[in-house]
Amino acid sequence: MALITFSGFPSSGKTRRAQQLKAHLESRLQDSNYSGPKLKVSIISDDELNISREVYKDGRAEKPARAALFTAMQRQLGQDTILILDAMNYIKGFRYQMYCAAREMKVRVCTVFVVATPDLCKEWNAAREDERAYAPEVLDSLIFRYEEPSSMVRWDSPLFTVPWTDEDVPADDIWKAVTEGIVKPPNAGTQAVPKAPTDALRTLEHTSTTMVAALMAEQSASGGLGGPLTLTVSPTVKAHLTLPARNITLSELQRLKRQFVTVHKKAITLGTIEKGAVDWSEESVAEKFATYIEGNLKA
Repeated sequence: MALITFSGFPSSGKTRRAQQLKAHLESRLQDSNYSGPKLKVSIISDDELNISREVYKDGRAEKPARAALFTAMQRQLGQDTILILDAMNYIKGFRYQMYCAAREMKVRVCTVFVVATPDLCKEWNAAREDERAYAPEVLDSLIFRYEEPSSMVRWDSPLFTVPWTDEDVPADDIWKAVTEGIVKPPNAGTQAVPKAPTDALRTLEHTSTTMVAALMAEQSASGGLGGPLTLTVSPTVKAHLTLPARNITLSELQRLKRQFVTVHKKAITLGTIEKGAVDWSEESVAEKFATYIEGNLKA
């Protein structure tokens, strides 16, 4: 349904704002005037995943912590969930990664930027009594490295800024964004690449070899007159093509076959950007190779 990404300095009050927003959203979903789909509101955070503040001391430890957060987000994201991601999310590349995952799932997105001054964050961090405070040097480092969200980039939009002076979050605007906002479709960068079947390489090689042999046999029988020709590839597959009125050599056909196989082998091994299902059946390969021969044989 929707992904709401929180972002802000460490100890800036993100968790309090996330809880405020969760309460507002659940209240609206339970309201008698609400007639939309049945939804649940969930929060994912470092605390929920038992990620220690210590990981932010070392980039090598922080990377798997972000991966755990991303995996948990992917697992819970769905059409029946408004998911609140309560974390610093201070790296714009990581926010973009989550945005792409949300687009692939076809859910709405928005970002909540919780703002507090560095001095206030340090003060609130020092006053914490839940054993989840950041070490002073880690706090300074994270504030220095923080990459602020911007409404000018698509992965942070729509962006809602909540300064420390506000008593509450802009619940009305966020509710409208997650229930009425535009659902951006997946693009080429977010879609999974369709893969060829395991026997595609064998079918490609066998079918093209069979067609070369059949074409040479038919040409020998007709004396190289050219014109429309039907090749029998297998008991159930036939290929139709038109040949020029001249004798075609085996070396020409072998060269075209190598070129054809090389191009399509790359599509099989690396995937393809074609939309929908890709057909690597014997019939489809025979049709493609016949078209390729027609287009590349010179009269």
